[in-house]
Amino acid sequence: MISSTKVTPLVNNPDRLERRLKEIPAEPGVYLMRDGSDRILYIGKSKKLRSRVRSYFRNTQPLSPRIAMMVRQVAEIEFIVTDTEAEALALEANLVKQHQPYFNVLLKDDKKYPYICITWSEDYPRIFITRKRNLRKEKDRYYGPYVDVGLLRSTLHLLKQIFPQRQRPRPLFKDRPCLNYDIGRCPGVCQQLVSPQEYRHTVQKIAMVFQGRTGELIDILTRTMEQAAEALNFELAAKIRDQIKGLNALSADQKVALPDDTVSRDAIALSADADHACIQLFQIRAGRLVGRLGFFAEVPSGGIELGAILQRVLEDHYQTVDAVEIPSEILVQHELTDTELLADWLSEQKGRKVTIIVPQRQTKAELIEMVERNAKYELERTQKFADRNTKAMQDLAAILDLPDLPHRIEGYDISHIQGANPVASQVVFINGTPAKQHYRHYKIKNPTVTIGHSDDFASLAEVIRRRFRQYKDVGAGLTDTISPQTDNLTKPALSNHQENPDVGAGLTDTISPQTDNLTKPALSREQGISNDFPDLIMIDGGKGQLSAVVAVLQDMNLLDKVRVVSLAKQREEIFLPGESFPLPTDAEQPGVQLLRRLRDEAHRFAVSFHRQQRSNTLRRSRLDEIPGLGFARQKQLLAHFRSIDYIREASVQQLAEVPGIGSRLAEDIYSYFHP
Repeated sequence: MISSTKVTPLVNNPDRLERRLKEIPAEPGVYLMRDGSDRILYIGKSKKLRSRVRSYFRNTQPLSPRIAMMVRQVAEIEFIVTDTEAEALALEANLVKQHQPYFNVLLKDDKKYPYICITWSEDYPRIFITRKRNLRKEKDRYYGPYVDVGLLRSTLHLLKQIFPQRQRPRPLFKDRPCLNYDIGRCPGVCQQLVSPQEYRHTVQKIAMVFQGRTGELIDILTRTMEQAAEALNFELAAKIRDQIKGLNALSADQKVALPDDTVSRDAIALSADADHACIQLFQIRAGRLVGRLGFFAEVPSGGIELGAILQRVLEDHYQTVDAVEIPSEILVQHELTDTELLADWLSEQKGRKVTIIVPQRQTKAELIEMVERNAKYELERTQKFADRNTKAMQDLAAILDLPDLPHRIEGYDISHIQGANPVASQVVFINGTPAKQHYRHYKIKNPTVTIGHSDDFASLAEVIRRRFRQYKDVGAGLTDTISPQTDNLTKPALSNHQENPDVGAGLTDTISPQTDNLTKPALSREQGISNDFPDLIMIDGGKGQLSAVVAVLQDMNLLDKVRVVSLAKQREEIFLPGESFPLPTDAEQPGVQLLRRLRDEAHRFAVSFHRQQRSNTLRRSRLDEIPGLGFARQKQLLAHFRSIDYIREASVQQLAEVPGIGSRLAEDIYSYFHP
């Protein structure tokens, strides 16, 4: 057996500390501080590594309580030398994102604010709103995150009217453009009626709006309009004139009173409580507020310097923007921890001097106060939303007698029309908030569910079995960890259910609430259950649907690992396994409202997927069902026979005369229509 020994902190070994500090060079780079267990405590950067690291251990220099606590734990210091300060800044940002050290400022990526994504990696770039920032494709560009979602959607909608662009993620028709092309809203991307180079030129104009360069774009379009008018191309000039009017309307109500409207500025401020900090960044170009971005940061216990939070946000933000988006002046609420390094790096990126100042009076200070006020409102709004969710989860835990707050709740629903196109939905709420990245769709595969014959009980049972099949063996193994007393109490209920497998509702008749709580500690993440295992399952329906799900979970040895309830629509009643009557609850209770939001979301998600499947079925041609008959050959058949009715009446010889249709495929087509 190998035993690990902790290394003594450097502050307790002055000789070793001094030797280590002398080994650090006076060059730019990144330093990593580790504790006695080799865990990274902090990652920093500096233009002179030796001076920065030595400053932590000077007795004459006072440290904040948080930094002092960190220094007392440092047992080893590593460093990475870089050629320039810019490389040190980029390397530090990557290492912080990778290791997430406790004493660093960590920005939250909780899908709170949306981004605009332009997929430059594609021949015909797409423009869409997303809350998930995926950086796997280097050419794709993300703008944001934007605070005002409504304004962002209206801006994107208006840009679609000003500049012709692809309006749909997928073509509506296979061989012709849709109505958007006829009315001038789309240049015909689906049928490649516009070249990739020409279309990318249009998208570049749209990108200038999100870069805060609307004024520059208007100047370019004005010159182009004048040239078109001089060349007597009045149709093009009128089209550009309408685009300019639309761009002017886009920024008409975004005026900020600044005396100097020739300098581009970013103003950043924050508001913080004991746990989180809300940061707002206002982008001001030519005196106009063109963008309002929002960020959230974790505040470690013991507090943190507000300037360090602003420093981390600015570094993280400007590493993902183009050089033309970097302003000439940055107004900050608090003094940054390393202003000179950040200013030098931004100046190098932009190619012009970038200044970072803390305004103290007059108009610029008032602007910072306005940004801080917006950050405060956003933090308060977020706190109210979090408090509401916490109260709802506490009330739900009290209603269901749960030992802890339900961190992950999953809701399930079935959607179909008389058995046609049956589908199911799985929605997930984490801490009372929808987590759409965990949503799932299911197509019902049960052969007994057909048109005219639906079976919601069997469909729910199938979905639950497919969802938890990876935990079947884990559930069986976890029963060995239950204490003998608890195991004895639960065995009669399991044996009763095994004798009568059709009675799912009687599974927990003999289990008292105290016994049910005793089985909960058997569930452990370290014992094989991953973080996507739910604390609570909600079924949309009554006792019948609940019984079907309970039978499946008991068969998989998972019933005592997760609580499952159903919510009936008629009176918003909550049913528990084995209970004939619903729980005595009020429909307006916070916990019941949480389940209602979950139920409504599961219903919405299932219905939308069902409509999609039904639309695909209605649009599908009968020729799609013939094996080996692709889209190109379908076009040849229809061009030759004009309709499916004539194809049905054709003989094998007539079918084989169509170019590309051989004798074997002709026989398959004939056999399909004449089984």
